Amino acid sequence: MKTYNIDSNGFYGEFGGQFIPREMAKCVDELSAAYLGIINSKEFQDEFHYLLHNYVGRPSPLYLAKNLSRKYGCKIYLKREDLNHTGAHKINNAIGQILIARKMGKRRVIAETGAGQHGVAVATVCALMGMECEIFMGATDIARQQINVKKMKMLGATIRAVTEGNQTLAEACDAAIREWTLHPEETYYLIGSAVGPRPYPDMVARLQSVISAEIKQQLLQHEQRPHPDKIVACVGGGSNAAGSIYHYLDTPHTEIILAEAAGKGIHSGQTAASLSVGHNGVLHGFRTLTLQDEQGNPREAYSISAGLDYPGIGPMLANLYAQGRAKVVPITDNEAIEGGFELTSSEGIIPAIESAHAIAALKHLEFKKGEVVVVTISGRGDKDMETYLQYMQ
Repeated sequence: MKTYNIDSNGFYGEFGGQFIPREMAKCVDELSAAYLGIINSKEFQDEFHYLLHNYVGRPSPLYLAKNLSRKYGCKIYLKREDLNHTGAHKINNAIGQILIARKMGKRRVIAETGAGQHGVAVATVCALMGMECEIFMGATDIARQQINVKKMKMLGATIRAVTEGNQTLAEACDAAIREWTLHPEETYYLIGSAVGPRPYPDMVARLQSVISAEIKQQLLQHEQRPHPDKIVACVGGGSNAAGSIYHYLDTPHTEIILAEAAGKGIHSGQTAASLSVGHNGVLHGFRTLTLQDEQGNPREAYSISAGLDYPGIGPMLANLYAQGRAKVVPITDNEAIEGGFELTSSEGIIPAIESAHAIAALKHLEFKKGEVVVVTISGRGDKDMETYLQYMQ
């Protein structure tokens, strides 16, 4: 049977792997040797699921959006990751990795963040576990995500402003990686998305797979079957998408729809649509589809959404697209804002602008009557209110 999951060398098809400098190898190899044994242990699973239930508030609801369903002529369910503690799916992965870090004997945690949701989640779990926390964040993102910056500081994290390049998520990743290689003994690098060198894409996907595990159980209750006809999720690096589709990768009758950030348009030069216009390349220690200029050099990504302006994509998702297993829908900034207002006015739910890309994708799809569609609402819109308000004036 064909599988779209990871192979023993850390590749999804031709994407993934480990492309790192020698000084980083010790850090990555230590984690590679440890993570599966820890994750698969009963001790880890018991504590992980205890915290997901009693601290995060899982399972997150699977809500039948009746007004959206009437509009599109199908059954649209919203997977409400926005209702998690800290307001997004990021907390699932953060809790899992902080438990791994503690088991490995690390005392200091570093992380990168774009929209700030991952940074808030990491600062939260570090406060919970009493661990030192430093968050690398691009200066551009710091300016547009002040609420999350203040939350991280209140939680006890140190914010490290990154002023190189576009001063956004990609540069924050670069800076965090450099810091990790300088202090490998006591430091754990808690990556927020399903990107990076082996084993990060697999580890993050496994920790986020709680999303699709719950969808299966919830659909059994609502529809008497575990699989939807379509799953729609926004993608930047791809952690919420990876978690939403993890248990459906090899289920061919479930169509996978990935809504990526087209920015000003996929051919505008101001885009983050690495699936639609990217090329095979290496980024942050793994092979994937990346934005490149005419000379093949990495190109800066742009999106109105701080969480989606990454110049590449997780290797799982790159492979799904390359193999024709996933359909990609590029969504412009304006379409995403319209999607956010559409969900707000129809269901009374204000989504993060990241999640609004997934809602906007619905207009680009065709539905059969009675089809069951799951859309993951990866985060709530509190952090994006200033941006939304600019479109109301």
